[in-house]
Amino acid sequence: MLSLAPLAFGVWGFWFEPASLRNEDHEVTLPAWPRECDGLSVAILADLHVGSPHNGIANLVRVVELAQRANPDLVLLAGDYVIHGVPGGSFVSPEESARQLARLEAPAGVFAVLGNHDWWLDAGRVREALEGVGISVLEDASRPIALGACRFWLAGLSDFWEGPHDIERALSGVPAGEPAILFTHNPDVFPQIPRRVSLTIAGHTHGGQVYLPGVGRPVVPSQFGERFAIGHIVEDGRHLFVSSGVGTSIVPIRFLVPPEVSLLRLHSDGS
Repeated sequence: MLSLAPLAFGVWGFWFEPASLRNEDHEVTLPAWPRECDGLSVAILADLHVGSPHNGIANLVRVVELAQRANPDLVLLAGDYVIHGVPGGSFVSPEESARQLARLEAPAGVFAVLGNHDWWLDAGRVREALEGVGISVLEDASRPIALGACRFWLAGLSDFWEGPHDIERALSGVPAGEPAILFTHNPDVFPQIPRRVSLTIAGHTHGGQVYLPGVGRPVVPSQFGERFAIGHIVEDGRHLFVSSGVGTSIVPIRFLVPPEVSLLRLHSDGS
């Protein structure tokens, strides 16, 4: 039986789990989040890496359908739409992916930032592909969001590795004291995010792609190791959510870190 363990691990990690895409709900309670925005739903599509194994255009269609089925108030695309050197992958152009992402709809809008892989390909080309189908790309910029009585600001921050990631510029239009969500690709910038940001949202880490019980996540592409690897993280009263994302990078494997469309429901703590 022990001789079958590596085979079982291989089948699960290389085939079954990377293809086991799902919607995953996350309840997040935030200090000073407006009562008028209590229950706001946010769909996060991170690290699509279209063209990586199990993540061709057909799977992107499924990702979009899953996100739309959840009827989110807001959709955030957290970067890395393309692949770069993934074994078993096949390059899919950002223009082709954008045509599918154009089907995303949400009352508060659909917004995007770019990831390191997008910069490695051609940041201008990826941005143009997204904006060409009506998706707003927020690179070190902000927008006011209004949904009924709910009012807040959305700021997009460019990639920590490859972009300017100018936090001051990204938040320059946000009035003092106003609630704000900031989204970016790489969570390593989180220690620099000021306390006035209600929630930071990121991707990039893929949750390490592999989680070994009792061991942890052996490889996380972060200078902080597992500190910002996945999920809802609270440090010094500041809140971060890191999505495990959809695709794979470097090695096409996932183990106990299934791909997901992350669905956040934001709640006010009443303060």
